[in-house]
Amino acid sequence: MKEAFAGTLESGDILVRIAPAENKGLEIDLESTVAYQFGRQIKTVITETLTGLGINDAKVTATDKGALDCTIRARVTAAAVRATGKDVWKD
Repeated sequence: MKEAFAGTLESGDILVRIAPAENKGLEIDLESTVAYQFGRQIKTVITETLTGLGINDAKVTATDKGALDCTIRARVTAAAVRATGKDVWKD
């Protein structure tokens, strides 16, 4: 795994950075304009997306600007593909 990014800092989007883990497990650092209301949900979507892709050890930094769950999943998936080189869209 190498460091990779996906997303932007535009309103309604999220910038996701995935890097190799320093420790076992997923470490998620979230900065969000809506963290008080939706921080737990955002972290859950990130965790579920990564574990669904078979990534259990990674450091994730996410800067959210009010992204919907579908956007979060898309950005996390894109960053994971870039970080691992594994194309999840192939048959």
